[in-house]
Amino acid sequence: MGDAFRFDLIPPGCGVLCALSGGADSMYLLCRLLEGREGHGWTVAAAHLNHGLRRSAGRDEEFVRAWCGAHGVPLMVGQADVAAFSACEGLSVEEAGRALRYDFLEETARQKGLELIATGHHAGDNAETMLMNLIRGTGLRGLAGIPERRDNIVRPMLGVSRAEVEAYLEKHGVPHVEDETNAALDYTRNRVRSQLLPLLEELNPRASAHIAAAARRLAEDEEELSRQAGLLAGQGLDIPEGAAIPARVLREAPRPIALRACARLLNQAGLGGGAAHLDGMLALAAGEDPSAQINVPGGTVRRQYDLLVLSAAPTPEPRAAPMALCLGENRWSGWRIFCEEATCPGKAYRSPGEFYLKPGEYLVRPRREGDRVVLGVRPRKTVKKLMIEGRVPASCRDRVPVLALGGQVAAVGGFGPDRGCLAEPGGPAVHIIIKAEENGLCIKT
Repeated sequence: MGDAFRFDLIPPGCGVLCALSGGADSMYLLCRLLEGREGHGWTVAAAHLNHGLRRSAGRDEEFVRAWCGAHGVPLMVGQADVAAFSACEGLSVEEAGRALRYDFLEETARQKGLELIATGHHAGDNAETMLMNLIRGTGLRGLAGIPERRDNIVRPMLGVSRAEVEAYLEKHGVPHVEDETNAALDYTRNRVRSQLLPLLEELNPRASAHIAAAARRLAEDEEELSRQAGLLAGQGLDIPEGAAIPARVLREAPRPIALRACARLLNQAGLGGGAAHLDGMLALAAGEDPSAQINVPGGTVRRQYDLLVLSAAPTPEPRAAPMALCLGENRWSGWRIFCEEATCPGKAYRSPGEFYLKPGEYLVRPRREGDRVVLGVRPRKTVKKLMIEGRVPASCRDRVPVLALGGQVAAVGGFGPDRGCLAEPGGPAVHIIIKAEENGLCIKT
C-alpha cells in the first residue's frame, strides 16, 4: 500500500502550523510535516491548547513542550477555560472546546505568519463523522464527511488509518500521550468509535476504509452539484435591495441544483435560511401567485411577476450620527452607555456589557467599512462578520454602537471590548456599562 499522507495539499515553501495535542494522531502528523520540512522546504511550527478539562492536561502540555524542545520545533502554548466558555455560550463542552481550539490556531497562525493549519484527522475520524451525520439526519454535504481543505485548514491524513498511524509511531519510536476521555461513553463520537464502528468491522474488516472512501466520492458529487448551482445562481441580478433571479431559472432546474442555487442567492443578498426556507423559495418560483412572499432570516423573498426578489428588511430609522462619549449616561440609537473614570480592578473584562477600557477620548458611532475587533481569545474579525455571526439583521447593524479610540474599534455594543483596548489591572481606566434600551435591539452573541 502506498503512502496515503497528502503531502501535495501543502505547497512547497509554505508555512504550516500543526495542531498538537500530544496524542498519537497529532504526533504522527507533526512527524510527517517535519519530513515535508526537509523534502518540500516547509516552515513547520506547532500549537498546543491546554483546555484545563482533565487532570492530565498539565502532563500533556509538559510532554509536547519536552518533545518539541528536543526536536527543534517552535511551539506555541495557550490556555483556555472551556467549561466557563461552554456555560457562557450555551454550548456543549465538545463544541466549546472545538471553537476555542480553532480560534487559538487561527490567531497563532496569523501572529506567526503561517499560511496553513494542519489537523490530525484520519480515515477513522472521517468514517465516524459520516456515520454521526447520517444518524442525525443530513444531506449530501454531511455525508461527504470531513473536507481535506477548508479555507486555510488542511487535513492531509484523511486517507491514513489509525492502524497505519500506530505502526508508524512504533517503527520510528515516537512517543505519545493517551487522552483518557476517549474511552468515556458520554460523548456520541466515542460511542460511534468504540461500539458502532467495531460492530461494522465485524461484518467487514475494512468498513472504516470503505466508509471514508464513500465520503470522498460523495464529496466529489457535492462539489460538482455546487459548481452547477453556482452557474445557476450566476444568472441572478444584483439589485439595490438585494438580489433577484428569473423564477423560471429555478423552476426548470433539477431540484438538487436549484436548492443549492437558492442557498447561494440568500448568501449573496446577505440573508439567512435553512432547508424550510430553500423549499419555500422553490415553491414561490413554481407557484402561480405573482406577489407571494416568504420571510427569511434578515429579510424576505417574494415573487414579483416573473422574478424572485430577495431583499433585506427595511431600515426602521436613519443612521445615527457619531457623538463624543461623555462621563455619566449617554444615549445613542436605543442604547444606554454609562461612562465613569475608575481604577481598573483585577479583571478588566466582566461581561460583554461591562468592562474597563484604557483612558482616552472615545467616540460612539455606527460601524464603518473595514472595522475590525479582537474579542477575548478569538481571532481578529471584521465587525460586519461579527454581526452576521451574532444574527444581527442587516437592517439593524448600523444601530449597534461602536466605541472608537483614534480610529480603532475599542468595543462593540452587545459583543464586548477589543482585547488590546482593555485597561491594565490597578491602572487608570474608563468604566463602561453598555446595554440596549428595554425595547431596543436584541443581539444573540
